[in-house]
Amino acid sequence: MARSGRTVEEIYTELRDRIVDGTYAPGIRLSQQAVADELSVSRTPLREALHRLEADGLVIAEANRGMTVSPAHHDQAEQSYAARLLMEPPLVAALVKEITDQDIKAMGEALEEMDRLAGRTRDFQKAHLQFHATLLHRYPPLLAEITNQQYSRIFRHQRLYMSRPAVPEHFTQVDRQFLEAVRAHEGELARQLLELHLIDAALGMALDIDPDYRFDALLTAAKGLGVHLQHAPDGSVTRPVRLEWVRPGAVAMPQARTANVEHRPAD
Repeated sequence: MARSGRTVEEIYTELRDRIVDGTYAPGIRLSQQAVADELSVSRTPLREALHRLEADGLVIAEANRGMTVSPAHHDQAEQSYAARLLMEPPLVAALVKEITDQDIKAMGEALEEMDRLAGRTRDFQKAHLQFHATLLHRYPPLLAEITNQQYSRIFRHQRLYMSRPAVPEHFTQVDRQFLEAVRAHEGELARQLLELHLIDAALGMALDIDPDYRFDALLTAAKGLGVHLQHAPDGSVTRPVRLEWVRPGAVAMPQARTANVEHRPAD
């Protein structure tokens, strides 16, 4: 069988999409020979693509079994959102004056795509990923790599949640406010809007799957950042979750409410 000259990136993207959409179900064994035959690709770039998926946490290498698709536990998505919450908002606040007009233009174009593609879940999800990934080249390399890994882990869990009718509108609304804060070089405001966005998404994704979900990593990360989320001692929450910034230097935020989170300005 003739093998195509597809790049590692193309093979990686197709395999990632197949894992995300369930074509390759959790626990299924990915035989390199069978996958190479199925995609009509050589085993060398396929092997590299599989190693990238392993770094993303989407496949697991097992002794004498090769690669298997990782289980899809939604507590993993919570932990990935917690990691993003700890890293990205402070980075954006620190780097906001280095973000160029070209970066802002690229983010604006991705935002326009999100508006246009709101009814097409897969395409909306890709545009939303591009919106946030635009700034990765501004991060220190190791932090960019870690953040990109979290994107891939979250991507798998997002699709069902983003198919909910109101979700694209809420995502686009907050992302638009975030972009305006970045454009104005308002670092702390951009940080708080990104924190709100990540917390909103993490809450919605977990609770839509399991309304009785008990949070842990997200609450710990938020507390460490001086963001108070109203919750019960066992980690359970009632939507919309009340959110307040209690850290020194936080700026006044206008009222915000989604299906998952609510912020009310102090009187």
